[in-house]
Amino acid sequence: MLSGATLSLHPARLLLLGVLGLSGCVRLGPDFESPRPAWLEGWNSAALEQSTHRSQTPDLRQWWQVFADPQLDRLIADADAYNADLKIAGLRVMEARARLGIAQAGRFPQLQQASADSLYFNRRQSGGINPQDTHFWQYSAGFDVGWELDFWGRFSRAIESSDASYFAAQANYEDVLVLLRAQVADTYFALRTTEARLQVARENAKQQKRNFEITEKLFNSGQSAELDLQQARTQYLGTLSTLPDFEDQLLRTRNALGILIGQPPGGLPPLTEHQGLIPLVDRAVLQDVPADLLQRRPDVRAAELNVAAQSALIGVAVTDFYPSLTLLGSIVWSADTLDGTSRSLDLLGGPSLRWNLFDYGQISNNVRVQDARLQQLIEAYRDKVRQAAREADDAASGLIKSLERERILREAEVAAKRSLVLASAQYREGYSDFQRVLDAQRALLEQQDNYLVSRSNAVSNLIALYKALGGGWYTAQGKIDPATRQQMQQRTDWGDFLDEPTSVQPNKVNDHE
Repeated sequence: MLSGATLSLHPARLLLLGVLGLSGCVRLGPDFESPRPAWLEGWNSAALEQSTHRSQTPDLRQWWQVFADPQLDRLIADADAYNADLKIAGLRVMEARARLGIAQAGRFPQLQQASADSLYFNRRQSGGINPQDTHFWQYSAGFDVGWELDFWGRFSRAIESSDASYFAAQANYEDVLVLLRAQVADTYFALRTTEARLQVARENAKQQKRNFEITEKLFNSGQSAELDLQQARTQYLGTLSTLPDFEDQLLRTRNALGILIGQPPGGLPPLTEHQGLIPLVDRAVLQDVPADLLQRRPDVRAAELNVAAQSALIGVAVTDFYPSLTLLGSIVWSADTLDGTSRSLDLLGGPSLRWNLFDYGQISNNVRVQDARLQQLIEAYRDKVRQAAREADDAASGLIKSLERERILREAEVAAKRSLVLASAQYREGYSDFQRVLDAQRALLEQQDNYLVSRSNAVSNLIALYKALGGGWYTAQGKIDPATRQQMQQRTDWGDFLDEPTSVQPNKVNDHE
């Protein structure tokens, strides 16, 4: 669309226009530089050295296979397919990809507009010497082109920002995948631990019930004091009262696990009940050093890519200081139905220069806003790296100490069982009172429950260690399940966006690694 006077295409202006066009590779604003802290290179800790070892197998991306549990494998596969948070993260990847397409359109003419008009004129002239009526149709068709040259890198910086945002959305998808798989494994083993604690409580309640019945018979026959009866009854009922809590916890954990795999409450598929203890793994198996694994953590990569995206936006803001050069052109054909009038075809074209000379600080303050946002994201990235290192170190230390406690409690459980046997034998033979039997039973239940909890804590710390080191993700586009894909395609033409293209790494970040 032409506005204002059209500049004639003088040869000198054509030469200037060609030079400007060839110089369009200028990009204002800062180039991205990775904000990775120096301490991250080669970072490790004594706890990590003790709780990990490096090997080519198993794959860190499928760390849960160290437990060799087919039920866990199936639950994680169901979560990958049906979890709502993962679906949303995948859809955000599609959204970011569409936004990247919008930014890439800036490389092409911003205005490509076709127009067609058909107007009817009817003029009635009365009075005078020769009154007459005039009526006719006027037709016109045109095509307008406006192309702002990317002389200062406005559009290339916008594409750079959108490109980094797209890969950040993909990294966020992978981060959701890491968290989801760790949460499924943690919830699954919490379920198994609750089942084991419930079983221990039931077995102790059964034993305490037998003791209560024995003391009741002895009391009724006059061979035992009422104190023994009431103490036995108190202990039995106290243990019995823990069963509803465990059963409620079991139901809640099953519901939580069901939600993780996209099922409503009560919809969790039947799981084989395990009678044995949950497995213990004393070390995490890694393929690389912890420092490199932290840098590849999806949430850390996403934070770095957010910095790259914001860095490019500073360049977009800086271009407002400089003039914009736009090539304009129009083709207009017009005709009418009057006799004796001619038809016309007009070709118009030329450059248009626009420069906002007086902005009263608006542009400079916008640049400052973008730069302040960049520094915020740099600080957020550095804090993310520190937090990631802390999570890894805490989980490693937690694994070491929970395994130490598990070994101590294992011996304590053996001692508690032997103590109950001895106390019961001495009571039957009349060498001790019934209180020692009750104390031994109470200690046994406490040690058995503590032992199960300690094993659960060790497994949770191992899972947390794998999660802290970024295990459980793979480089892939956000997946869209078939039902969602069909629903979206029925509403909107998505082209090939909902397919899964081959993933590549963002150029800007890789260039500065």
